[in-house]
Amino acid sequence: MLERIEALETEFTDLEARLGDPALLADPKRYADATRRYRQLEAIVAVSSRLRARRDDLAAARELYGEADAGERELLREEIDAAERDLEDLGDELRLLLLPRDPNDDKNVIMEIRGAEGGEEANLFARDLFEMYRGYAGRQGFKLTVLEASQSDLGGFNDVVFRIEGDHAWSKLKWEAGPHRVQRVPVTESQGRVHTSSATVTVLPEADEIDVEIDPNDLQIDVFRSSGAGGQHVNTTDSAVRITHKPSGLVVSMQDEKSQLQNRAKALVVLRSRLLKAEQDRQNAQRSGQRRDQIGGGGRSEKIRTYNFKENRVSDHRLGLTLYKLDRVLAGELDDVIDAMVQDERARQLADGEG
Repeated sequence: MLERIEALETEFTDLEARLGDPALLADPKRYADATRRYRQLEAIVAVSSRLRARRDDLAAARELYGEADAGERELLREEIDAAERDLEDLGDELRLLLLPRDPNDDKNVIMEIRGAEGGEEANLFARDLFEMYRGYAGRQGFKLTVLEASQSDLGGFNDVVFRIEGDHAWSKLKWEAGPHRVQRVPVTESQGRVHTSSATVTVLPEADEIDVEIDPNDLQIDVFRSSGAGGQHVNTTDSAVRITHKPSGLVVSMQDEKSQLQNRAKALVVLRSRLLKAEQDRQNAQRSGQRRDQIGGGGRSEKIRTYNFKENRVSDHRLGLTLYKLDRVLAGELDDVIDAMVQDERARQLADGEG
């Protein structure tokens, strides 16, 4: 680990000198990447420096201890014990900082929610999940932008696609991908019986143009007249856009904007993100020999989390975590669940000896 830290300290020094380079400042993308890497290394170098200083303190205290009288030894013993505790804590902190980083950690996310099993109740639940993420985004200081929404008959969502922008949006929200199950009495139920329904959540890292290059010749772009809510203009012009990526077969449609160009731009954002995620999944499958599908079949038996209204309970089945504050979670208080997932990932990485 010592050699790795020394290499990172050298990289930090070199990067610090490069940040004032006019050529780097003239390239916004490269400059953003450089400053992001600088912040990562700055934290590692700071902890490493504190750890090295405490090692020197410990060595000095031990050397003095052998020559001290009884009164001085008591004080030096306290200093030795404190330095040893600090070294253990700093070592743990440094190991966490050295863990492999998810390459998407600094990216914004594209999220898609679709009603799955349960008919109109599933669509209403999809809206509840959307409102939950909107509340969470507000609490985190993130910006949420709806890209596409298809409303159901009772005001739910058949599907909704939105972008969330903010620091570490991916590292926090990637855990939300998968089937979500709800247990409650639907508004359509006349006899008060509890039904089980589900909605699926997909979380994609937002891809920049530099992340995914798309050959225009690989795209089939169709325009058509929008339908549904949106006003008279939406329904009388060919503003809706459907983009088909011929090599992969991926299809993205957008119709929420009045402008065909705006719908096309939004569709390309989603298409790039889906292509990036597909390529990352392919690479991960090659490394691990398996691929975990975020969506599953959307069935009630496949779930990452259950929301039980009668008991005001949320259960995350990946960790066996149960919280009796469903109302607060649906209002956007997701920190307990997300933080538990982050800590679990770090614990597994440390146990596997990564970093």
